[in-house]
Amino acid sequence: MAIERTLAILKPDCVRKNLIGKVVAHIQEAGFTVRAMKLVQLSRAEAEGFYAVHKDRPFFGELVDFMTSGPCVPIVLEKENAVADYRTLIGATDPAEAEEGTIRKLYADNKGQNIVHGSDSVENGRLESNYYFPEFEIINNAG
Repeated sequence: MAIERTLAILKPDCVRKNLIGKVVAHIQEAGFTVRAMKLVQLSRAEAEGFYAVHKDRPFFGELVDFMTSGPCVPIVLEKENAVADYRTLIGATDPAEAEEGTIRKLYADNKGQNIVHGSDSVENGRLESNYYFPEFEIINNAG
């Protein structure tokens, strides 16, 4: 199986609740390698650009408002089967439907403020990682 890259974003609710360390520990304990990480405050234009795929969805404005409401932490992760494994680790979008022990079940309050983002495909994992990090900022021999 090939090594894949995926993007995690610890959303503003995660940062506000002081859960960065707990969530990153959870991710690393699941075998992921952190390749890049930073604390950022998204502008409206950056949030709209990142979530452009959802621009015609009814929740788009609310999502952009939420993602610009405070700092967030984008993190580039790598491991074999990273995309699927990370999505399993974080759980369903709605924490009420998430499996026990998943990040969203443990820490999220609701579907709109669900602690973390995860890429939905290998291709998007690379594209989304590069949205926040130029390739030269992604460390390939960390850990």
